[in-house]
Amino acid sequence: MNGAIETHSDQIRELTESECWTLMRSADVGRLAVAIGDHPDIFPVNHFVDGNSILFRSAAGTKLAAAVLGRSVAFEVDGYDATDGEAWSVVVKGTARMIENMFEYLEAEELPLFPWHLGPKPNIVRIEPDEITGRRFFAAGRHTGAD
Repeated sequence: MNGAIETHSDQIRELTESECWTLMRSADVGRLAVAIGDHPDIFPVNHFVDGNSILFRSAAGTKLAAAVLGRSVAFEVDGYDATDGEAWSVVVKGTARMIENMFEYLEAEELPLFPWHLGPKPNIVRIEPDEITGRRFFAAGRHTGAD
């Protein structure tokens, strides 16, 4: 043996849009990326996939203002399957808007979208995607225990 590290695969597999939505539904927490002025910022948020959009709750403040007043947002979720040693990542780019229509708000209120923080988060934001990309890859340096 020449000392090289053996990996299951050096391939990165692009995910279909359907696979991306399935993986986003399986994740509890994602990261919302916004631009505040000329400075990027990232906020962890728990979310809910509603059809082909993503919902999250927010209190008034920087996160809400940057999300709904900015030109666009990015939302990212990822995960790792310890059984097979594969990791995945999904990125959504699109626009965010605060739900203000009473009927849409009441429908969103019925969804299982609960803030983890005890403070009031009365605003519900919907991210409508323009682009969805995802990939799955073997996590280097990890093994499944099946030697």
